[in-house]
Amino acid sequence: MEYYLNFSLVWRHSARLWQGLALSIELAFISILIGCVIGFALAVAYTGGSRPVRWAVSSYVEFIRNVPLLLLIYLVFYGIPSAGGFSFDATESFVMTLSLYSGAYLVEVFRAGLDAIPKGAIDAGKAIGLTPWQRLIHVRFPIMLRIVLPSLSNAFISLFKDTSLASVIAVPELTYGANWIKTNTFRAVEVWIIVAPMYVVTGYVILAVLRFLERSLLRGARR
Repeated sequence: MEYYLNFSLVWRHSARLWQGLALSIELAFISILIGCVIGFALAVAYTGGSRPVRWAVSSYVEFIRNVPLLLLIYLVFYGIPSAGGFSFDATESFVMTLSLYSGAYLVEVFRAGLDAIPKGAIDAGKAIGLTPWQRLIHVRFPIMLRIVLPSLSNAFISLFKDTSLASVIAVPELTYGANWIKTNTFRAVEVWIIVAPMYVVTGYVILAVLRFLERSLLRGARR
């Protein structure tokens, strides 16, 4: 039995793909913002904390990094509401999961960035009378940000691709929209031929924008 490509049925429902793509980018953006807050806070706690604090941060990082993201999605979406007696919608659940997931990886990124700060810069901050909090905000954070920008760009691209897993809990992102079209039109090959380049092109566009921002920040720091 021969299979003939027919893209017309897919294009008829292309709005689902574009809406899903927009949601995928939004999910990745929100998750990495929250993940950056989690990662930076825990990295600061790790570098300046006591042994129990470092143990707690390391335990969180190791747990998240060694559990498949798909399992974490199910755990947060099904497990927490069942145990806690409350519920949240699928999108909120996925953002929570992806934020915790990205935060665990960004802890190591930020910790390496903090460790790479020249000791002379910190000593200079102390010499002019800056408090530890002021040194963190005005000295350590700006230098660390320039160091970790390439890693943050890679993390954002990775999170964008990971949003495809949101389809398992019916979040209407790009992969979910593709599955809907496939189910209702029976054009599986066509829909994935279209969706794969959408992920690739969007990933390159995101990377180009982030690299431009990275170069702009570095040029501003040299002035």
